[in-house]
Order: sequence, then structure tokens, then C-alpha cells
Amino acid sequence: MKISFLILTSLLLLPVVARAQAPPPWKDSFVDHLAGAWRVEGTLVGQNAHHTVRAEWVLNHQFLCMEEKTSADAPKAESGYDALWFLGYDDVSERYVLHLVDIFGGRYSETLGYGTRTGNEIRFLFEYPDGPFHNTMRWDPAKDDWEWVLEQKDKNGKWAPFADLHFTRLANP
Repeated sequence: MKISFLILTSLLLLPVVARAQAPPPWKDSFVDHLAGAWRVEGTLVGQNAHHTVRAEWVLNHQFLCMEEKTSADAPKAESGYDALWFLGYDDVSERYVLHLVDIFGGRYSETLGYGTRTGNEIRFLFEYPDGPFHNTMRWDPAKDDWEWVLEQKDKNGKWAPFADLHFTRLANP
């Protein structure tokens, strides 16, 4: 009786164990261009921004984790910022996934951005509680740099600039 029960239990749990296995590492030659260390400059909500980003593959190469911080040499008047971005890919829905966790807490961290690639850019849409938000990540292969253009829809339904950030690769991170 015990042996029959163990065999039956094993057979019932087999599909659960099979689904729980980690998928192979995600390989994306386009996103690979974002890995590394970057100096980031531009505007953020109409103010100058001076940040650094360090991006590396994590969690069995399923996500590119980008740590963004205000630069140590930013002007003292600049507001401090600290964030982790997790960029992955959902091969079932065939779209990129972007999760932002930052100093503004859980309210804005619960919303995932979903994006599709066209040429050398990925455009993400976040459906935040206070309205939709775009983050377009654009790579320039000739310069090996990135531009992130962020926009939010205002209360009148018009898209308004939120940030325009330029990434320059650091030679010696």
C-alpha cells in the first residue's frame, strides 16, 4: 500500500517538478550591448541629471540588472536617485519585460513595462496607477551608446517629456 501511494504521488508530482526547472540562459545580442558601465547625462523632469549605470546579467542570465545611481560628482543641488532595472524577455508573449524598483517605493514598483523591439530600439509601456508611461531605449551602433527617452501621458491625454538620457560607455569601470 505504501509503495503504491509513493508511486502515485511521484507520478502526480512529476509535471510540477518538470515545470519548476530553470529555462536555459536568455541570449539577446541586442540587449548585450547595454551590459557594462555607463555615464548617463541629460534631463530628468526638466532638471539636469548626472547618473551612472552598471549593467550585468543575473539570475541564470534571465535578466540584465541595471543599477542606476546619481553620480558621485553630480552637482550638490541635484536630487539623489537610486534604482534597479531588471530587463528580461517573455518568450511566450514574445515581448520584453522591464521591472523598475527605485527609491519611490512599492507603489511604482508593482507595474511592469512591456516592450517590443523595432530596429535598434525597444519601446516599453508602463500602465502606472496615475497614467501610462513610455521608456524608449535606443542604441546607436556607430557610437556604441544609448539614449533613453521617457514620456508620460498628462491629464489632458497628451504625451509629455519626462526624461532624455544619454549613455556613454565608461572605458575603465
